[in-house]
Amino acid sequence: MKSGFVSIVGRPNVGKSTLLNAIIGKKIAITSNTAQTTRNMIQGIYHGDDVQIIFVDTPGIHKPHNKLGQVLNKQAYYNLSDVDVILFLVDVTEKLGNGDKFILEKLKENDVPVILVLNKMDKITYLELLPKIEEYKDLYPFQAIIPVSAYKKKNLDDLIQTVSKYLKDDIKYYDEETITNVSEKFSVSELIREKVLYHTKEEVPHSVTCITEEISEDKSSIRVIASLIVDRENLKKILIGKNGTMIKKIGTEARHDIEKLLEKKVYLDLRVRVVPNWRDKESFLRELGYEDISLD
Repeated sequence: MKSGFVSIVGRPNVGKSTLLNAIIGKKIAITSNTAQTTRNMIQGIYHGDDVQIIFVDTPGIHKPHNKLGQVLNKQAYYNLSDVDVILFLVDVTEKLGNGDKFILEKLKENDVPVILVLNKMDKITYLELLPKIEEYKDLYPFQAIIPVSAYKKKNLDDLIQTVSKYLKDDIKYYDEETITNVSEKFSVSELIREKVLYHTKEEVPHSVTCITEEISEDKSSIRVIASLIVDRENLKKILIGKNGTMIKKIGTEARHDIEKLLEKKVYLDLRVRVVPNWRDKESFLRELGYEDISLD
């Protein structure tokens, strides 16, 4: 039995959450084209025949322009030195940029094996892939370079086998039924927040927080009560939409994903609350028992 911890790092929007979901085989981390979607450390546990790998999906590392960016970077850096392997994920359809070089300089500060994972290989040809490999391998002494397609789940077995070579532990950290460290309520909240980011784009800033207040279950279905919390009335109006069209769209799509997660019919009661300032918002969340919610 081999086990260990693996951190997934990379610029925003390179497919870290998509890769984690593909490896685990279930949607545990939300995905979005909006930068800085991931705000918390989410662990996904992979169970193989003789291996258990705890993957950590981190916020995208970038040069921060605001307080939220600074907090997210701090979260991402925190995990770099306490893992067995680091997966540096890049999007092969994008040019090598200063953001990639910035991350590589940070990786040089840690004595941890780094595997370069070239994502979205399905979008380019083999001849286009070769120059990408040459370009990156001259910048850092990677232990391995592996092209994958997280979206189409290509070459993931090769990635797992390569990662397994660097695992140092021989104990099972989680039972085989456990695929993530986050609570059911957190997962449900994130699935709803994903739909908010997708449908509202830049209209609603990252300050929107979703909390799941209650999950109750009977033999045939699950009832979920959740709230979207914003700090201004105009944001509430955007989330509700004309005649309630936006909140209905968000709720319907989120419910489908929640049903896949919980494997049961779901009735979703989604509300929008306005909490005028951050201090009030934190107090409101604490009253509901959310001591560890990440706030910018």
